[in-house]
Amino acid sequence: MAAPMSKTCSHALKFSVIAECSVSKARSAVMTLPHGPVSTPVFMPVGTQGTLKGLLPSQVEELGCQIMLSNTYHLGMRPGPELLQKAGGLHKFMGWNRNLLTDSGGFQMVSLVKLSVVTEDGVKFQSPYDGREIMLSPEKSIEIQQAIGADIMMQLDDVVHSSTTGPRLEEAMHRTIRWVDRCIEAHSTPEIQNLFPIVQGGLDETLRTECVSKLIEREVPGYAIGGLSGGEEKSVFWKMVNVSTDHLPKNKPRYLMGVGFATDLVVCCALGVDMFDCVFPTRTARFGCALILTGQLELKREKYAMDFNPIDPDCTCSTCKRHTRAYLHTLVKEETVACHLLTIHNLTFQMTLMKNIRESIEQDRFPLFVKNYMKSAFPDEKYPEWIVDALNAVNINLKNK
Repeated sequence: MAAPMSKTCSHALKFSVIAECSVSKARSAVMTLPHGPVSTPVFMPVGTQGTLKGLLPSQVEELGCQIMLSNTYHLGMRPGPELLQKAGGLHKFMGWNRNLLTDSGGFQMVSLVKLSVVTEDGVKFQSPYDGREIMLSPEKSIEIQQAIGADIMMQLDDVVHSSTTGPRLEEAMHRTIRWVDRCIEAHSTPEIQNLFPIVQGGLDETLRTECVSKLIEREVPGYAIGGLSGGEEKSVFWKMVNVSTDHLPKNKPRYLMGVGFATDLVVCCALGVDMFDCVFPTRTARFGCALILTGQLELKREKYAMDFNPIDPDCTCSTCKRHTRAYLHTLVKEETVACHLLTIHNLTFQMTLMKNIRESIEQDRFPLFVKNYMKSAFPDEKYPEWIVDALNAVNINLKNK
């Protein structure tokens, strides 16, 4: 039986590839959405409940962020779709003038597994707020996301932990395909909102390939790669990313869900990914950690008490321009403003990295950028084996000078 098509082939997304790396699968593009253009590859910060912890929406805009992510599961319970609809959507409600992407709530099947039951109908959750039972079906997920007004919505998928194998993994992959058709059928606003299906299949290349082959039969504006970044070995992680991008269309954006460590971003751009998200840069800021090329600075440590250098002398963020490590050291133990200052730096770090990646692709020097980046991140040149293997797979050899 032929795969169901969306009710219209007109999407609220235009994807224009500007440049492609002549060696790897990396590419630079512009993704035009209802709330403006997004330069890719792009890292999307996570504002789970309509707020990026530590910053005002206007400050996030000032940092140059073109798109952020919010969470359907949490927004669906608080403040709820009825209020968001009356407010004119989350953009107006939170005062955010740029693009929003919402996940579907499916990840909570893993993160809240003790409180959920998955059936063909959907996922039955026990609310962590008041204990009431909630059924999140594919149709309900789309209903909530349409009330939110996200520029990009995710299908509800059957998410299992990355360690899952056997019949349950295969069941989850096939159910995800069935559910995307229900999401497409429920999606009534394709002219102003985009719906992405999600590639599942765990750590099984055959299942991932089959899933992609089924999903690309649907007329959709882009694709997400899910079910990874769940603690699996990196040696397997990169192969699942690679096999997914090998088979996904080149003329549509590819979004790798939940990935945000700097080295992962660099490698996965080489593997052909266009979009990323992760709570890491904002969450680590709340723990008093600042991102730098070689990892992070744990500013609570006493070694920084008399360190009057900025976090990074080459960083252009307002935190690095105005404040020292010593000052931040005194704040992270006592003052909530430390979260604000470190979040500004960490987001600037992520966005600067992505900007440099885009520029290197457009100037056709991405392989050199990767080699220089890895040498800076690993000064002893003892590169993790998975990074060497992943980059070799796309013709970037770190050991060649």
